Amino acid sequence: MTSALNVPQPQERWSPRLWGTLLVLCAAMFLDALDVSMVGVALPSIAADLDLSTSTLQWIVSGYILGYGGLLLLGGRAADLLGRRRVFLIALGVFALASLLGGLVDSGPLLIASRFIKGLSAAFTAPAGLCIITTTFKEGPQRNRALAIYTTCAATGFSMGLVLSGLLTELSWRWTMLLPAPIALLALIAGIRMIPHSDRDDSTGGYDLPGAVTGTAAMLLLVFTVVEAPEAGWASARTLLSFLAAAVLLTVFVLIERRTASPLIRLGVLRSGNQIRAQLGAATFFGSYVGFQFLVVQYMQSLLGWSALETALAFLPAGVLVALSSTRIGAVVDRFGTPRVIAVGITLLVIGYVLFLRITLTPQYAAVILPSMLLIGAACALVFPSLNIQATTGVADNEQGMVSGLLNTSLQVGGAVFLAVVTAVITAGGGEGGTPQEVLDSFRPGLVVVTVVAAAGLLITLTGLRAPRARRSVVLMKSVPGTTESAPERVGARD
Repeated sequence: MTSALNVPQPQERWSPRLWGTLLVLCAAMFLDALDVSMVGVALPSIAADLDLSTSTLQWIVSGYILGYGGLLLLGGRAADLLGRRRVFLIALGVFALASLLGGLVDSGPLLIASRFIKGLSAAFTAPAGLCIITTTFKEGPQRNRALAIYTTCAATGFSMGLVLSGLLTELSWRWTMLLPAPIALLALIAGIRMIPHSDRDDSTGGYDLPGAVTGTAAMLLLVFTVVEAPEAGWASARTLLSFLAAAVLLTVFVLIERRTASPLIRLGVLRSGNQIRAQLGAATFFGSYVGFQFLVVQYMQSLLGWSALETALAFLPAGVLVALSSTRIGAVVDRFGTPRVIAVGITLLVIGYVLFLRITLTPQYAAVILPSMLLIGAACALVFPSLNIQATTGVADNEQGMVSGLLNTSLQVGGAVFLAVVTAVITAGGGEGGTPQEVLDSFRPGLVVVTVVAAAGLLITLTGLRAPRARRSVVLMKSVPGTTESAPERVGARD
């Protein structure tokens, strides 16, 4: 069901209310990304204050990502059924309350639990917000421009969160948990006024709670198994049985989706090569970056002795580059197409990771760190908007919530799984508690894993460069037999 807002034609300017709606949605997505990255710089301070190990520490990041990824599919479905505005605003309110809770807890398990709750609320705001955009702006240049601004705000939030975290951690890591609360409250108040009403749609069935339960359980078990495997042994009975149980849960989830009348994922949507490449590209791109950020923060603060603020400033060039490109990526995609833009972006990402492999115990900011950050910032600016455009193009309005949830699930599950893999690799390296050189040597295999994951995403993207261009629908009018009226007829046309 489309929004009540009037969508402007290409030559028209967006109305103030349309801009207001977009800005509220951008603020929510900015917060989602901000919350993932802000905790990164604060991790060493949290570990020292709450006496947490490296393997436990990564669950503060993974707890949010898993809560986010675990119910994104249900969140997208709820947006389609209950009304996008209603779902978005309620979840945003829960996000504000959970942010307040996270800044007040005083133990590792409670902090992880509060992060998980925030992730759950973000699982409903993200697909609802993206769905509001894709059903408000017409497919083509208008939607591409809106999505470019929207997703660039997410990438900017992820980058700028590091800077804000550096500033706040100098006072206390708790401020990094509390900051999103007032911002979310302001966005909620503005959203009540700006976001147009959308009706419920109960015509397509229920909510597929069995699918949500089995899908979430499969992802939680998979990440837990990867994290615990170094301690238990990769070939141990416990690890192998856990992997088997995760596979069984995933199989049950697929069977449920095939048989239920109201699936979280209509599996037919994955028959599209562009859709599959968008989902796998999102998982590998974000997964590699989350692992990279985790390693770089530990390297800068633990080995180089940099403060939280100095670490944040090292990431600043990437954030600035992303922010400056927000209004231009849509036009780039219009001209070259999403496969080419994504391929160029991931190529820059891989080069940035390879360059960072040259790090030593002596800081080399101008020669190594700065070039890497600039390349990674350029990659984020190109890839994030393009992935969203590719995933939502050609999808019916009543399935935009489902596809939006699927894309965000790929992002967050990719982040959780690959972060767990990277953490397991560096833990297996035995550097924790060793000399600085031993710690650095344990980090290098993790950086190699990050690079390989990004390279795999590039290979997946390259398979789409030779695929036929997407067919656009041109609406013609034909007469209806027996009447004097005309009805729309869609005729496929090559781009």
